[in-house]
Amino acid sequence: MKTSTKLATLIGAVCLTSHGLSAADLNLLDQWPGWRGPLANGAAPTATPPTEFGEQKNLRWKVAIPGSGTATPIVWGDKIFVQTAIPTGKRANGTPVAALNITSPVMAQAGPPPSGPNGPGGPGGGRRAPGGPGGGGMRGEQPVEVIQFVVLCIDRNTGKTLWTKVVREQVPHEGHHQTHGYASGSPVTDGKMLYAYFGSRGLYAMDFDGNIKWEKDFGDQKTRNGFGEGTSPALAGDRLIINWDHEGEDDFIVALDKTSGKELWRKPRNEPTTWSTPFIVEHAGITQAIVNATGKTRSYDIKNGDLLWECGGQSANAIPSVVAIDGIAIAMSGFRTYAVNAIKLGSKGDVTGTDSVVWSYNKGTPYVPSPLLYGGKLYFFGGTEARLSIFDAKTGERHVDGERIEGLTGVYASPLGAAGYVYMAGRDGGVVVMKQASKVEIVSKTRLDEPIDAQPIAVGKELIIRGNKSLYSFAAN
Repeated sequence: MKTSTKLATLIGAVCLTSHGLSAADLNLLDQWPGWRGPLANGAAPTATPPTEFGEQKNLRWKVAIPGSGTATPIVWGDKIFVQTAIPTGKRANGTPVAALNITSPVMAQAGPPPSGPNGPGGPGGGRRAPGGPGGGGMRGEQPVEVIQFVVLCIDRNTGKTLWTKVVREQVPHEGHHQTHGYASGSPVTDGKMLYAYFGSRGLYAMDFDGNIKWEKDFGDQKTRNGFGEGTSPALAGDRLIINWDHEGEDDFIVALDKTSGKELWRKPRNEPTTWSTPFIVEHAGITQAIVNATGKTRSYDIKNGDLLWECGGQSANAIPSVVAIDGIAIAMSGFRTYAVNAIKLGSKGDVTGTDSVVWSYNKGTPYVPSPLLYGGKLYFFGGTEARLSIFDAKTGERHVDGERIEGLTGVYASPLGAAGYVYMAGRDGGVVVMKQASKVEIVSKTRLDEPIDAQPIAVGKELIIRGNKSLYSFAAN
């Protein structure tokens, strides 16, 4: 019998083998336990969400989410968990902040307005580039407002907030890019505990009633050009994996005991700011944590943190997370240059430019959104534009190469795969649904009343979308 690759979800539990899935695995497939879903690749294998929906169609509920943040929600059972950052309107000394904008934390800005990651002030390649932390389009920006860092628990059936937990309240040490906020990472759960990560504002292990069981503070990051933080934690069995790359000198990847928070191992890294989330996969009896980054994509043995393999060739500001299929890890990035590398999971050492790279490509790859791996195909956007490519994930065969998707303008959200369809959301509020196929076959288009940067998710018969201000739940009547 052919040995299969065991694809771990963010909690490292799903085993895709020729013998099928256990009852526990099947339950996991019905959840959305981390930001890339139950298979950590953007697909919801058991969900059947509607293909037609909108502000007035198949809308179960719509609720306002206080504060700002672009974090994708997660779902377990009847609970939805959302991270957000809420401005308080006060300075550290308690005095009011003048001209408060409730949707965007107030900062003292001495330099020019942000130009965006693709604009003149955007970050360049390499570590410690000119402009450095706080430079470029964000130079001189210094937060002055106290922010509440918050986890929300929302009833999946009604949209009612069940509890709100403020895990920290402080003035952030640095700002963020104008297109996201202080809560851009997603939590992760194993169905028993919730792990909420706010980067420089700490990691929190909580029960499903919002009680903090343990917490961890790793210090303060200095992000490239002051663009802010956005990586999420990953779960691998009994271990929680955190990657910490920034413009400081103490880059590392660390494994913590998920029950106690005890540090199990820590390995130094040397990368500029990384925004990708570690991807967990088991191959040939070894569970790997793979981190996509500007310098090199690296794989670590989660048992002891040993480096298994590494591969160069990504662009600056590598944001998309890795996906994997049949013994191949696929890493891509798309800032100023474009790159895809499909790397054998059984590789050893530095495999840059070797035959361990099964296939590669250097055109039209994503800057911000991660690829969707669904039905053996990769669906991904070019840069942050609504130009879709469809590739065979195993061979790299091109089916669609950068086709414009009408109805979308600007894409940060990663695509979703469910029930034989691909769901794509844009920064203008547009949502386009197409068939899962080797060509673009649109089945519906709609436009919501607010921008969408978080990945749409699907659980059961529901489609859940976090907009800039609201959380939506759609289901066919």
